[in-house]
Amino acid sequence: MKLSTRARRLKPSATLTITAKAKELKSQGVDVIGFGAGEPDFDSPDHVKEYAIKAIRDGLTKYTAVGGIDELKDSIIGRLREDHGLVYERSEIIVSIGAKHSLYNLTQVLVDSRDEVIVPAPYWVSYPEQITLAEGTPIILETSEENGFKIDPVELKKHITPSTKALILNYPSNPTGATYNEQELRAIVQVAMDAGIVIISDEIYEKILYNGLKHTPVAALGEDIKKATILVNGVSKTYSMTGWRIGYAAGDKEVISAMSKLQGQSTSNPTSISQWAAVAAFSGPHDEIVRRTGEFEERKNYIVQRLNTIPGISCFSPQGAFYVFPNVSGYYGKEYDGKMIKDSLDFTEYILVEAKVAVVPGVAFGSDDHVRISYATSMEDIVKGMDRVEEALSRFD
Repeated sequence: MKLSTRARRLKPSATLTITAKAKELKSQGVDVIGFGAGEPDFDSPDHVKEYAIKAIRDGLTKYTAVGGIDELKDSIIGRLREDHGLVYERSEIIVSIGAKHSLYNLTQVLVDSRDEVIVPAPYWVSYPEQITLAEGTPIILETSEENGFKIDPVELKKHITPSTKALILNYPSNPTGATYNEQELRAIVQVAMDAGIVIISDEIYEKILYNGLKHTPVAALGEDIKKATILVNGVSKTYSMTGWRIGYAAGDKEVISAMSKLQGQSTSNPTSISQWAAVAAFSGPHDEIVRRTGEFEERKNYIVQRLNTIPGISCFSPQGAFYVFPNVSGYYGKEYDGKMIKDSLDFTEYILVEAKVAVVPGVAFGSDDHVRISYATSMEDIVKGMDRVEEALSRFD
């Protein structure tokens, strides 16, 4: 049976692949430490779980409106107003099956054949694939570690052509943890506004920020900018609710309506119980989020310090999210057991085989000099994992 051209072009998610490999080895009795998954190790909040149980007991287990229940839309609207002073109507909100689903729907309704979408690199693995699925062309805008992995407005302008439809912003970033202050953001957004392109702003890590940094949504920079921006967010990272699969998009009601039509012909509504759980998440207390972010910051400080003491590795200190993206190219050209480490795939294989530590190759994120390490795991595993990595790499001395 012949697959479609679309299916044959698709690449598997590198993060899910490495996580599956680590789980497979663990099931075989191998003591593998997994630094692959972009998933908080904390449990979903108790009040969220209780609200979901109540929803089940109350019989709230039927189909809902395709784009989400009004109660959840109102909770999202309330959260955006309270946190950022942003005002949206229900018609400007759609709830989908995770933020990834929101982004997929968005590219499908915005991008036509031969449209170009600018994707800053390093990038989240699904951005280029989703653009390609929509028959568009991802245009990769390189950033550098020396510049804090941030977009240079001058370089952005050079990448815009008459075919440019949109710019994707993801901050704090997966995989680098880089983010922007308001002044930096305004300079980037002004270039996009001058060109008349759509801004797709993926802000899923907005609550996980360090050193007292404050998140500024693109849509909060002005009413005209808000009209040109589709904001994407969800409950997975902030509230440790990855498996509940609730994300949302906020923006132009015509775009949101088109996304709802597409969702109605593909998945229909997100799970009703998860929607009620998300109501509790958005409307409930946020003290625990602050505590958990503090714990992430402790882990970040430790893992950055450990990586930067290993000869041949340099590691940018992230400002948010829960990943480090160390440069490991100092080990390229080194040999072991008759094999040579040529790239991030080879480095990842070496670390998995020799140290029993699973990390994700940077090539999947558009930077082959790096690997991504998630520190959304226990400090015990981080210490043990860093000890193993350090020992395995010391064999090259």
